[in-house]
Amino acid sequence: MAMKIVVLEDNAERVALMRDCVADRFPMYDGHFFDDARDAVRFLDDHLAETLVIALDNDLELKADTDGQLVDPGEGRDVAAFLTTKQPVCPVVIHTTNTDAAEAMQASLRGAGWKTRRVVPFDDMNWIATDWFATVRRAIVGPITPTKATSAIKRGQSDRT
Repeated sequence: MAMKIVVLEDNAERVALMRDCVADRFPMYDGHFFDDARDAVRFLDDHLAETLVIALDNDLELKADTDGQLVDPGEGRDVAAFLTTKQPVCPVVIHTTNTDAAEAMQASLRGAGWKTRRVVPFDDMNWIATDWFATVRRAIVGPITPTKATSAIKRGQSDRT
């Protein structure tokens, strides 16, 4: 069973770029993208234990259902509220320009023991390949820390004397 990267994002162009980043650098993981908070919650309820990272947008646009009626897909705060009822298993990356919502999600998630990271979208969609992906990557693999050998090399020393 492959580990999962779960993303809540309603903008199709953003999803395409995020999907490309994930597929290019993390092909060994399953990327799951949702444009409805309820669908994301249902998925996480079944697959939270296999999830490596969750990325949440907040403000989701109304969308048409099968009858053409507009429905409210919820928001990132709905997913965050669900997560606060669960044992923390992975980091959550919050990517929204809605500062109030981002701060509320971070506060509630951190209060429940979840680790969070924040990305503020900027420069059209260029932030996805740079800031968003770098943050998702760090959330999955952790920060790159120098080893004892590379630290010695930087100081001009080596293990050989």
